[in-house]
Amino acid sequence: MYEVESKGGAIGCMLLSLFFLGTWPAVMTSLEQKGRLPQHTYLDYSITNLLAAVLIALTFGQLGDPKSGQPNFFTQLAQDNWPSVLFAMAGGVFLSVGNLATQYAWAFVGLSVTEVITASITVVIGTTLNYFLDDRINKAEILFPGVACFLIAVLLGAAVHGSNSADNKAKLEGAAADHEKGNGVGVPGEAEFGTADFLIELEDKRAIKVFGKSVWTGLAISSFAGLCFSLFSPSFNLATNDQWHRLKKGVDHLVVYTAFFYFSCSCFVIAIILNVTFLYRPVLNLPKSSFKAYLNDWNGRGLAMLSGVLCGFGNGLQFMGGEAAGYAAADAVQALPLVSTFWGILLFGEYRKSSRKTYGLLVSMLLMFVVAVALLMASSGHRKDS
Repeated sequence: MYEVESKGGAIGCMLLSLFFLGTWPAVMTSLEQKGRLPQHTYLDYSITNLLAAVLIALTFGQLGDPKSGQPNFFTQLAQDNWPSVLFAMAGGVFLSVGNLATQYAWAFVGLSVTEVITASITVVIGTTLNYFLDDRINKAEILFPGVACFLIAVLLGAAVHGSNSADNKAKLEGAAADHEKGNGVGVPGEAEFGTADFLIELEDKRAIKVFGKSVWTGLAISSFAGLCFSLFSPSFNLATNDQWHRLKKGVDHLVVYTAFFYFSCSCFVIAIILNVTFLYRPVLNLPKSSFKAYLNDWNGRGLAMLSGVLCGFGNGLQFMGGEAAGYAAADAVQALPLVSTFWGILLFGEYRKSSRKTYGLLVSMLLMFVVAVALLMASSGHRKDS
């Protein structure tokens, strides 16, 4: 099997993972804003997300000759390692439920703010758990200041959201006043990013309707998702390193590729169960659908499957880096709001035509995230072979 053996290689895995994990939410958000039902999108995503894990296991997990204590993927499938397998599958359940929740939160509070909230909770809880599970191999004097920077960025992110919401409210009220005066609205389909016309057109097209809904709904969903995300990485850590000594004597620890395979299988099963249920019993006033309607919905299927590939490889790279440098340091990929905010501004016009106050807060938030990810990566240790 292939093993990341250097700190530089681990950081490279984290950086690539950061890009992938920050990009796939933008792809799924674009489909929701075009009117595709989130249940259909998530089912497509789940298929390719699993296929990515299988591909990683069959390639990296089978490369080269097995080493002592590190068997290849197929060899390990037959071993009596069920305690570790269950930890890996638990992690997959947490990730699947968290990703499903964020899909709805994006519509209510926006791509950037949702990712800030979920990332912050993940870092505060998950990174702390991983630090102690990893026997403190990361440099605490660098790691925890990085965690503090994430918390500051969260506060700035909440301020950005509040300021931007006030900006949007003012735009809509101004458009309503213009309409009463007989000025009308712009040409349909040609509204400029950041204008009231654009916000109205977006609401008309998107699958999840948000006008008139409480912002606390999205914040609650985001917080729940963050709690789920904070637990999946420690679960995976336990699966690969057996810190609680649940394996029988002489049984090899799960290698990262085998653990990721089981992790992704449980992620897939939970996603299928929940989303097929939501086809017939939708939440948040979405229209009902059916499995037949899903199969016939090819509009945007390619992008939905691309998002699954990006997420699958992003998670795989995160775990590969974490196994080498410590999972606490690998949680630096939770700085993915840096990437998501870039896509949110470029693709969806988030924060366009906002106030100077909003722009100032946005820049401050992004700068704090840059500091946070740098500190978490600088805290990387190197796991010693057991």
